[in-house]
Amino acid sequence: MSETFTGSFTQQEPIPEDAIEAALAVLRHGRLHRYNVAEGEAGETALLEQEFAAQMGAKYCLAVASGGYALATSLRAVGVKPGDKVLTNAFTLAPVPGSIASVGAAPVFVEVTENLIIDLDDLAAKADQAKVLMLSHMRGHLCDMDRLMEICDAAGITVIEDCAHTMGASWNGVLSGRHGAVGCYSCQTYKHVNSGEGGLLVTDDDEIAARAIMMSGSYMLFGRHLAAPGPEVFERVKYETPNISGRMDNLRAAILRPQLRDLDTQVERWNDRYRTVEDGLRGTPGLTVVERPKQEIYVGSSIQFLLLDWSEEAVQEVVRLCAARGVELKWFGTPEPVAFTSRYDSWRYADTPRLPQSDRILAGIIDMRVPLTFSLEDCAQIARIIRAEVSAVYQSG
Repeated sequence: MSETFTGSFTQQEPIPEDAIEAALAVLRHGRLHRYNVAEGEAGETALLEQEFAAQMGAKYCLAVASGGYALATSLRAVGVKPGDKVLTNAFTLAPVPGSIASVGAAPVFVEVTENLIIDLDDLAAKADQAKVLMLSHMRGHLCDMDRLMEICDAAGITVIEDCAHTMGASWNGVLSGRHGAVGCYSCQTYKHVNSGEGGLLVTDDDEIAARAIMMSGSYMLFGRHLAAPGPEVFERVKYETPNISGRMDNLRAAILRPQLRDLDTQVERWNDRYRTVEDGLRGTPGLTVVERPKQEIYVGSSIQFLLLDWSEEAVQEVVRLCAARGVELKWFGTPEPVAFTSRYDSWRYADTPRLPQSDRILAGIIDMRVPLTFSLEDCAQIARIIRAEVSAVYQSG
């Protein structure tokens, strides 16, 4: 009898008790708006920014309504204007090119490699096409950040890092989000800390920070921020920076602060599960495991493998057979967007030539969430099911 997995791929762990208590305290006093604070009170959002800036080794931090808002705000804060071009990965999720389009700019897609990272040779070839790179660390895969920064610094390209999948990750000892001018993080339910929605932005640049704070809807209350530049910086930008309200509230900040204190422990737990699945998939006929470089500390909250050069019918059969046994896989080769899965040719607001290398790789990417509600035994069982169904389809073909 074939085994079937009965767990949920979308069920998250409960919010920690200390975060629940902090949220209840906010609900009881009713001061949810970040600038609605009592005399002598800093407020949960300001404290979250102060703590996350220290955790990341950054001068400044801004808490906002979503990761996507953080991305668009960063683009505006570094000076991207309507009609500008912005480089970004061909393998990413819709909010990344969406943020570029939201400011009236145009994405220029860079090819992806078989390691699921931005193709640095293609980036170097396209470096003269834009002055900003929005680098998506898609599904938690970090490229050679040292070489990427060499390319961008030489070409005068400002780097914004989309760290939605890499909060807690690092390259060569440098935390993800700390190589470029701005690092942006998501606090949406399926990310590494969970406030339902929410985002964080870090930078060491005075004017980027001040512009982002003004844009978030600080009005003239920027003095209430604990991880912000001095008032003289705001004096330079306050009359020319539009208010595009997207603040985080104190309730979500209260939920996040205890979770961020436990981030390193959670990373270890995710990686234990990731490695269990990865070990179970190694050596499967027709399946390519994505090897992680030694310079990378990753966060295994999802796992990807490749069915490279398989037919569309065969890949769909693997997805169908695994689903019948309770294992939920996403395929990036599907010609139409499905749920959260889409690809560069789905975003028809961008005038993009075909990217043959990326087309081949996207057609083979299989993606799976690894929630912390899974036990290591669950992960081993999932790997056995995937291995069995991939092997069966491969051998039949």
